[in-house]
Amino acid sequence: MDKYNCKVVSQNILAEGIYSLWVEAAELVKAAHSGQFVSVYTADPSRLLPRPISICDLDKEKGLLRLVYRVAGEGTRQMSCLTEGDIVDILGPLGNGYELKSEKPLLLGGGIGIPPMLRLAKELRESGVAKDELKVVLGYRDEAFLLEDFQEIATVYITSDTGSIGVKGNVLDGVREYGISTDMIFTCGPTPMLRAIKAYAEEKGIKAQLSLEERMACGIGACLACVCESKDIDDHSKVHNKRICKDGPVFYAEEVVL
Repeated sequence: MDKYNCKVVSQNILAEGIYSLWVEAAELVKAAHSGQFVSVYTADPSRLLPRPISICDLDKEKGLLRLVYRVAGEGTRQMSCLTEGDIVDILGPLGNGYELKSEKPLLLGGGIGIPPMLRLAKELRESGVAKDELKVVLGYRDEAFLLEDFQEIATVYITSDTGSIGVKGNVLDGVREYGISTDMIFTCGPTPMLRAIKAYAEEKGIKAQLSLEERMACGIGACLACVCESKDIDDHSKVHNKRICKDGPVFYAEEVVL
């Protein structure tokens, strides 16, 4: 984990309020893998805390990092103004990512939890999982993004809140509609979605790895601002808590209480 001055290679809009940012970050990229995140600093000195953004993709040969994010406040609004050649400070890679333990994986991404699924899908393919065995269900509000990227490497199913694309409903509605089976669920998305997936995995006797979303401050585990309730006692805080930024953001479903 280090802080790097990264040069912006490109930035473009994927959907309303959704941006794709590529930066040069050769040293950071060497150590990064799916499920981890980075903290992005703005140039505004009044905003001391960085924005935590999940890693969407890595180009290890060219040393490039891809972040796909939604504009949700002033910090990410400032990020959306970055253009080619700008320099942005990025701390990372942070947290613990996914364990690639599956021969028949199912990836469930909801909303802005979709981007980190892309790097995971690529790493699963690199580990030997065939395209037809790599199932991905993407849950959108109403407008798709990153869809073609996923379709190149996986078997993709779509759901949406409005039913304007794919099955109307959430990602679990898509799993049931298409009759998808798996030996391991990998997922990222809002807490209500993760809670439902955790319950589904327990009901079906399937292992699940959940990437939790939470507001963060330091991003390195010192401030205890982003804790979740855990089954075990944390060695750091001595209570039933886990630090999402340090111990996660990826946990096995049985480790946490949602």
